[in-house]
Amino acid sequence: MAASVREKQAAALKRMLNFNTPLLKNTAAEPVWKVLIYDRCGQDIISPLLAVKELRDIGITLHLLLHSDRDPIPDVPAIYFVMPTEENIDRICQDLRSQLYESYYFNFISAISRSKLEDIASAALSANAITQVTKVFDQYLNFITLEDDMFILSNQNKEFISYHAINKPDIMDTEMEAIMDTIVDSLFCFFVTLGTVPIIRCPRGNAAEMVAVKLDKKLRENLRDARNSLFTGDNMGVSQFSFQRPLFVLADRNLDLATPLHHTWTYQALIHDVLDFHLNRVSMEESVGSESSPAGARPKKKNKKSYDLTSADMFWQKHKGSPFPEVAESVQEELDTYRAQEDEVKRLKSVMGLEGEDEGAISSISMSDNTAKLTSAVSSLPELLEKKRLIDLHTNVATAVLDHIKSRKLDVYFEYEEKLMSKSTLDKSLLDIIGDPDAGTPEDKMRLFLIFYITALQPTSETDLDQYKKALLDTGGDLSPVNYIKQWKAFTKIAATPSNYGNSGVKPMGLFSRVMNSGSQFVMEGVKHLVLKQHNLPVTRILDNLMEMKSNPETDNYRYFDPKMLRGSESSIPRNKNPFQEAIVFMVGGGNYVEYQNLVDYTKAKPGKRVLYGCSELFNAGQFIKQLSSLDQK
Repeated sequence: MAASVREKQAAALKRMLNFNTPLLKNTAAEPVWKVLIYDRCGQDIISPLLAVKELRDIGITLHLLLHSDRDPIPDVPAIYFVMPTEENIDRICQDLRSQLYESYYFNFISAISRSKLEDIASAALSANAITQVTKVFDQYLNFITLEDDMFILSNQNKEFISYHAINKPDIMDTEMEAIMDTIVDSLFCFFVTLGTVPIIRCPRGNAAEMVAVKLDKKLRENLRDARNSLFTGDNMGVSQFSFQRPLFVLADRNLDLATPLHHTWTYQALIHDVLDFHLNRVSMEESVGSESSPAGARPKKKNKKSYDLTSADMFWQKHKGSPFPEVAESVQEELDTYRAQEDEVKRLKSVMGLEGEDEGAISSISMSDNTAKLTSAVSSLPELLEKKRLIDLHTNVATAVLDHIKSRKLDVYFEYEEKLMSKSTLDKSLLDIIGDPDAGTPEDKMRLFLIFYITALQPTSETDLDQYKKALLDTGGDLSPVNYIKQWKAFTKIAATPSNYGNSGVKPMGLFSRVMNSGSQFVMEGVKHLVLKQHNLPVTRILDNLMEMKSNPETDNYRYFDPKMLRGSESSIPRNKNPFQEAIVFMVGGGNYVEYQNLVDYTKAKPGKRVLYGCSELFNAGQFIKQLSSLDQK
C-alpha cells in the first residue's frame, strides 16, 4: 500500500533537514550539527510530525523562531523553513547583513516569487554573503498533517480562509480570489508531496467549485511545463503502488452545517469539543489537590498541563475513534494489567532480596530461574515506565472529559441530537431541555436548537421560532447564530431538500453504574452507556456515491476535472467507470473530527479502500458558533 501522506511529509522534512539529500539508513557517522530557523507556519508543520529527539538525531541542535532575537553562531550552517512573506524575506536579508551563520539553506514552505528571490540575492550581494547562501529550495509543504489520513491547511492565519471569511455577505471579489488562491496553493503542495495528480469532483455554484477550477488550472499548467513539472521522475514513487489515480472530492461546508454543531461521543472528537486540543496536543488545567485553602488565603494556582497524543501511542491509535464508555473501560483494563506487572517486579525484588521470612517461597524457586526472571523484569522496566506514562495521560484526559460529560449532561444531548438527525421520535420536547437549568451551558442548548432548526423537515413557524428564541434568551444565550441560520436557510432554500443524515441511532445499554466495576477510576454513575450504530454523514454519503460510481441525484451533476486531459472538459460525465480505491475528501470552510471519524469507520467497512480527510481549518462547535454569530453582525 502506498505510503501515507504523514510519512511522505515527514520524509520530505527529514530530507530538507539533511541539506536536501536523502538520509542514509546505515551511516553510523555523526550528523552535521546545524541550526533550524522557522516561522510560526513552519513550526506548526513540523511539530505534529517530528519530536525534538528526532530533530536531534538529524543534527538539529537548536531550533529558533525567525522573528526572535538570535545571537550570531558563526561556524554553523543554518536551515531556514519559512513562508515567502514580505516580512520573512526582510528578516532573512537582515540575517545576511548581520552575518549570523556560516552558511544558509533557504527552504520556502510554498513557492517563492521571482521578485522576492531577487530581493534576497541583492541583500546577499550587498552583505558580501553570496558564497554563504548555499541552496534555495521551494519545498511545497504548505499544509499540516495531523493523522495518517487527515490534514488541515493552516493554523496561523486560519481566520483568513475560515467559514466566516468565505461566507460574509460584504465580501469583495478580490478578497474571494485571494482566499481561493491561498487554499489552492496549499492543496497544490499537498498533491506535490503525495506525488499524484487526482481526478477532481465538486458540486456546482459554491466555493468548492471555485477551488476546483483553480486547482485544475494550476495542476494542468504544471503538467504542461514538462521541464519543470513537479509530477515527474522521483516524485512519482507512488505510482509503483497504485495504478489508479485518487479521487479528490471537494465539498462545501454549507452542504452540512449540523454536523459541526453536533455533540459527539467518540474519544478524539470529545477531547476536541470540550478540552483545548490543538495540533495533536491537549492542554488542560490540573486541579491541585482538593483540600481547601485556609480562609483569606489566595486560591491555589492551577497548573497548565499539556499532553501530546501521537501516532506512537498505541492506546490512542486504537481508541481515538471508540465511544467514550469503551475508552473508560479500556483505560481501567490497562491500569489493572500494569499493576499486575508492577506487582510481579516487586515480588521478585522481595524474593531476590530475601526479604521476609517466607522460606517456602524462596526454596521453591531455583536461583537460575530467578536470575532469568529478574533480567526480564529489569529489561521490561523502560517499557513499563512508558506504559505508566501513557496510562496516566489517558486517565487524566478521560477524567477531564468525563467531568464535562457529567456536568453538562452531554450524553443526553448526544442521544437527543442523533434522534433529531435521524428523524426518530423524540421522548422529550426540545423546550424542556432548553429550559432545564441543569442540562448544559447556553452554548450546548444553542447547538441543540440549531441542529433541530437546520434538520427540520417542515420549516419552523414564526410563532414556534419566537418561543424557542425566548427560551434561549432566558438561558443567557446569544441569538445571532439563529438569525444567521435563518438567513442561510432562506438563501439556500434548504427547506426543500433537507440533508439526509442516514438512519443513525444509538442504543442505550443501561446506565454505566452496572457496566463499570466498583474499583474503577471512573465514577460513571448516571452517564448513559450509549453504543453507536454505523451511519453515514452527508459528506461520507457523497464520497460513497462518487467513489463507487453510483448514480444519485445528489451527486449526478457534480463537475468532473481531469488535469491530465489536454483540454479541460465542462462535462460532469466521468470518463473513468471503475470504482476508485483511493479518495481524498476536502471540506472548504472547515471540518471536524466527527466527519473524520465517520469517514474512518466507512473505510474500515470497505477492505482495500483508502480515504483521506482534509479541511481548510479544524474547528470545534464553540469556535463554529462564534463564526456564525459574527456573520449575523455584518
